[in-house]
Amino acid sequence: MGWSVLYMFLQLIELLIIARVILSWVAGPHSRHPAVQLVRSSTDVILEPIRSLLPRTGMFDLSPMVAILVISLLQAMISGMRY
Repeated sequence: MGWSVLYMFLQLIELLIIARVILSWVAGPHSRHPAVQLVRSSTDVILEPIRSLLPRTGMFDLSPMVAILVISLLQAMISGMRY
């Protein structure tokens, strides 16, 4: 039961990161819409530490890709533990 809750939480975080990427294309980087701000604030906790570790790549932010990769690895580990 506990592992499945963690797995679903990681899925939610992954979806929020994907939503953040899409919203950055659609709504722009400085949108003040409450939904955009909610997605940003909930994903900043994960993406900011990754950004501080990655080298600068100009206008491209690679932290969402790294975060999704790490989340996918964690989900694979959790899936292996469940069986």
